[in-house]
Amino acid sequence: MNALLSLSVPFILASQSPRRRALLDQLGLSFRVQASPADERIETPMAPEKTARTLANRKARPVSEAHPPALVLAADTIVAHQEAVLEKPETPQHAREMLRQLSNSTHTVYTGLALHHAETERTVVTGQATEVTFGPLDDAEIESYVETRSPMDKAGGYGIQDHTAPLFIDHLEGDYYNVVGLPLRRLYLTLRNEFSDLCST
Repeated sequence: MNALLSLSVPFILASQSPRRRALLDQLGLSFRVQASPADERIETPMAPEKTARTLANRKARPVSEAHPPALVLAADTIVAHQEAVLEKPETPQHAREMLRQLSNSTHTVYTGLALHHAETERTVVTGQATEVTFGPLDDAEIESYVETRSPMDKAGGYGIQDHTAPLFIDHLEGDYYNVVGLPLRRLYLTLRNEFSDLCST
C-alpha cells in the first residue's frame, strides 16, 4: 500500500487497542506497538475534553522517554453524556444502564491525541470531538447487544464499528473515526504540519 506520507524516524503507538492499530494501518504508516505504563486515574475532576488530552499526554510521555529517536503517538477516548463521563461498563447490567441513557439522545465523544518526539523535545497535544445521536432503543435491542459482550470493553458501552451498534445511531456530527478511537484526519494534519521535518509526502 502506498502511504500518503511516511516517517523518517520510528513510529510507536502507545496503545494496545486493536481498533487504533487497525485505523493506523489505514494510513499506511509503518509502526510498532508499545503499551504505556502510565497511571490513567484522574485525581482532580476536569472537563471531558481536557481529561482526554491529559491522559493521552500522560500515556505518550514514558514511552517517548524510553525511545528518544521515535515519534510516539498516544490517544484517549472519552464518552460524555449530559455532563457525565461514561467509561467502560463494569458489568452487563451497567452496560444496559449506559445504553438506556444514550437511547434517543445525543452524547459527545472526545479523543485526545498526543505526539512526543523526545530527541527534539517536541510535544503536540490536540483533540477532536464528535456528536453522536442515538435513536430510541427498546429493551430487546439493548439486551441482544449486551449478550454479544461487545459493550464490555468500550467507553460508553458501544462500538460504532460493531455489527449491531451502527443500527442504533440516527446521525453524527464530526469525524466518524474519532468515535472509533483515532481521528485520522486530525492525526494526518498534525503529523504534516507539526512534524513536517520527520515526514515525507
